[in-house]
Formats: sequence, C-alpha cells, structure tokens
Amino acid sequence: MTDTARRTTETLAERPYADVLIIGGGINGLATLRDLALQGVDVALVERGDFVSGASAASSHMIHGGIRYLENGEFRLVHEAVTERNALLKTAPHYVRPLQTTIPIYSTFSGVLSAPLRFLRHSAGQHRERGAALIKIGLVIYDSFSRGGGLLGKGTVPRHAFHGRKRSLEQLPQLNPGVRYTATYWDASLRDPERLALDVLRDGLAAGGDRARAANYTEAVGADGGKVTLRDGVTGEEFAFTASVVVNASGPWTDLTNLALGDPTHYMGGTKGSHIVLEHEELLAATGGRELFFEHSDGRIVLIYPLKGRVLVGTTDLEHDMREPIVCTEAEINYFFELIAHVFPGIAVDRSQIVYRFAGVRPLPGHGDLAPGFVSRDYRIEAERLPGADAPTVLSLVGGKWTTFRASAAHLTDRVLELLARPRLRSTKGLPIGGGAGFPTSERARRQWVAAHADRVGFDRAGVLLDRYGTGAAEVVAAIGDDDTSLRTVPSYSRDELRHLAATELVVHLADMLLRRTAIAFLGAATREAAVEVAEVIAPVLGWDAGAQAVEVDQALAAVHAADPASGPATAPADAGATSPAR
Repeated sequence: MTDTARRTTETLAERPYADVLIIGGGINGLATLRDLALQGVDVALVERGDFVSGASAASSHMIHGGIRYLENGEFRLVHEAVTERNALLKTAPHYVRPLQTTIPIYSTFSGVLSAPLRFLRHSAGQHRERGAALIKIGLVIYDSFSRGGGLLGKGTVPRHAFHGRKRSLEQLPQLNPGVRYTATYWDASLRDPERLALDVLRDGLAAGGDRARAANYTEAVGADGGKVTLRDGVTGEEFAFTASVVVNASGPWTDLTNLALGDPTHYMGGTKGSHIVLEHEELLAATGGRELFFEHSDGRIVLIYPLKGRVLVGTTDLEHDMREPIVCTEAEINYFFELIAHVFPGIAVDRSQIVYRFAGVRPLPGHGDLAPGFVSRDYRIEAERLPGADAPTVLSLVGGKWTTFRASAAHLTDRVLELLARPRLRSTKGLPIGGGAGFPTSERARRQWVAAHADRVGFDRAGVLLDRYGTGAAEVVAAIGDDDTSLRTVPSYSRDELRHLAATELVVHLADMLLRRTAIAFLGAATREAAVEVAEVIAPVLGWDAGAQAVEVDQALAAVHAADPASGPATAPADAGATSPAR
C-alpha cells in the first residue's frame, strides 16, 4: 500500500481533532465538507467504504424537479428541486445535461378524483391510473416552478407539450398502440453521479487546504468520553477523534451510525430501489433518445432511460432492513421486464441482455403504515448530544436526494456555523463544481477547447476526455505520457489515464476504479479479463505485487456482482456498504 493511498486516514490519526467531523462520504456528506471548507472551518470526513459507494451510488442518474411530489402536496420541495436542477445545469454542465422526458398516458380522467384524496389523506388508497387531465394539471404547476431556470441556456425552461395518439406514435412508433396521449417536458440527466461527487470532494479539499481532510475506508465505530472512535478499514487500527460538532450524513444508515455512537435513534425508514442496465439496440432506438417516465400497473412511477449507449430501467420502492444485504432480486427483474412490455409490447427483453444491475436504499424518514411511494422525499436535521460531559452535538441529516444536495449541505453548514458561533463567509449558490468551471457549452467553444488540447492526445481523444472529466480533462491530458495506449479489454480507457486516476483520486481498491472512478462496471465491461488488466496497469501506482493484484481482482469482481446473486458472490467487500453499521 503506497503513501498516496493511505495518507488520508493517517492525517486524521496524526491530528485527531477538527471543528467538525462528518460521518458519511455520500453526496450530502461531501457537499457539506465542501461548504464548510469554503467557510474556513476545520473539517474532517470519514467514510466506511469508498466515497459515493452507498446510497449515492444507486441513483437513477437524474437531476429532477420531482413532478410526482406535487401529488403529495410537497410544493416547497418541488420548488427547491427545480431551482437546484436549473442551477446544476449551469454549475455542473459537464455531468448534468438537459433531458427530454415523455409520459405515455392511457386514459383521460382516471386519477383526477383519487389524487386529491391521496393528497388530503396522505395514503395510497385504491390505485387508479393517473390520467391525462391530472398529468396536465401537474405539468402546468410544474411549468410555473420551472420558468426562468435556463434549462437550455435561454433563460427559461420549455413548456410541456401534449400530443394525441397519432402524433405520439409518429414520434415513438414502438409505443404501446393503446396510448391515448403523451406529455413531454424537460428535466436533467446526471450522466456520472460518482464523478460529480468526486469533483465536489476535490473542490472541498482544495478550498480547505490542510483544514479539510477526507478519508475513505475509515469507519466511526463508537464513542467514548465525548470522542468518536475511528477505525482504519485497511489496517484495523483504532484511534479517538475529537470534534466540536459531528454531522451524521450516513444516509439510510443514520440510525445504525447513531447506535454505534451510543445514541439509539429511530429517524429512518428507507426503501430499496433497484435498477438494471441493458445492452439492447432495439430498445435503445425505441426510446428516441428521451427518457420514458410513466406509471406502471401497480401505480409505481418507473423509467426507461437511454444512457451511455445502454438502457437504464428502474426503479422499485420496497421496504428494507438496513442490516440485510442490498441486492436487485430476480422478482425485481421480472417487474422491470413487465414494465418494458407495458410500454413497448413489441420488444422482447431477456436476462442475457442485462449487463449490470444495482440496488440502493433511499434515505427516507420513518413512515409507519404510509405506503413507500407516498413517503416525503424532503429532508430535515435532527440534533442530539453524544453521551458524556462536554460531548459534541450530533446533527443527523434525515432524508436528502441527489438533486438538492447543495441546498441540504447549505442547511447543515448553517446549523454547524450557528453551533460554532461563526459567520457564513460565502454562499455555494452559482459556484461551479469541478470540471464544470469554464466548461464549453456551445459547439464553437467546444471545438476551441478540444483544439487547444489536441496536440498531445489528438482531436478525438481530447473530446472524449472533455466529455468524461469536463475541464478537469486538462489535468488528465497533462499527465499523459508515452504510454497512452488503450486498454485491450476496455478500449475507451487508456493506461496513463487510469494511472492518473489511481494516483490522484484516493483509490484504495480495484473496485474503486471499476465501479466509481470509471464507467467500466456500468457499461458491463467489468469482466475478469478487464479486472486483471486494470489491476496490472495501476499496480505500480498503488504498490501491489502479484499476490495483491490477485486478491484485488477477486474482491473487485465480488463488489461488481454484489447486487447480482445469480452472476457472482452475493457478499461484497467492505466498500459495497451493504451492511455498514456506521459510515
């Protein structure tokens, strides 16, 4: 293990104190570190697995205003989500892009009477399909929130459009011929969630200098005398860490984290959502390049989404015990095939076309008997004190979603600053994220950027790197030497590119590279041959000998297949975060 790989945990052990300790390295924890670092606060973050390896790694790859939350009367959340979506299109244009979304509709009035009753009672009641009239009302309200957002760089979001059966089938010929209408509106795609989160982390560490530290594979395992006990997940060594404020941003593991700290809480009631990724040219073409977002026969809102030359299908909404492994089951796959047949009845899909599957648990609040689909997606902050005299306050984030990560981090930061009696020095509103700074948003500007970096890697390669890393691609280009040859097993990545990622992005295990630093697993390219080749390429950077490489390959493949019991080991190494008591 090299100093590069382990220096983050060692910096915590060498200086075991900070103003703030954040537990949880998902998007909300990382965004809070970034915000606090910008305020000059001495902040440290620990994550039991790899960064963005828990709930944040199981997203539907969308930044959305949450049109369906209108049905629950969550107008504040929808307004905030739309505002944050529009902002991310400007601050992170390298990963957040406009997404045309179409809703197939099979009735005119169904749901108009049942939806207000669900809103008033906050209960599911008897399911009735959401008809065109109800969807039209919702989209009119949604448009009122969305106007002025700059989705397409013109200062406003295009209004929704309704089409009848004839026009709908002209646009999407493979749609179920029973469709009566389609409604089309705009949201945003999140092409690379893990890479956006890493940009947020990088920005936070850069802003804080020595006063911002983050360590993956470092677990909060207990508390004693007002200090948090941290364990190095690689060496097993434990040490006490002192902080004035502890932020519990461990998502669906929040109650288990608090229990480990000696404070049993019952805030959470997360639900499991699974997805499958299909390599299916006919289905990809049938989407027409747009997301299909619709109501399945059970009332669940689901999606079929073209992404990276694959088709993402999801998602379920099932109760889950956080002490159990989080896997995409065969029953869920059957459900996905049923919903594809519901929308595209002429397209056959089978398991051989699944190249990747994943599952995660939404960090939702406890909801008693309320049906999962009607649980609020809003967030709140709970405050408790660790047991013991002079113990720090623990702020637990309950809820939170990808779209609103900046806003929830700002609220957490404001609460922390209040406890520390410190002023806010700057806002994160409108602040570019990572490779989104200076990202060329016009074709002319793109050609200029690519031409300026083409001498070293060629015009096409510079374009690929720009799409992959935003303007951060300049660092990758600068790091490329004489061995910028493509991988034999995954030609879209090069050897020097992967070495650069291993050296600069806090990679500890091979799984980090396959699952989060690259899209190799998502694309279905994480074969044993690919894992062996990637391990050989980055081994000199991480100090792995032949034995270590073999171990890393086996563990990485177990992590890739953790959500897929039929194709590999069901138990993943620690970085998968499936049974983490504290993150």
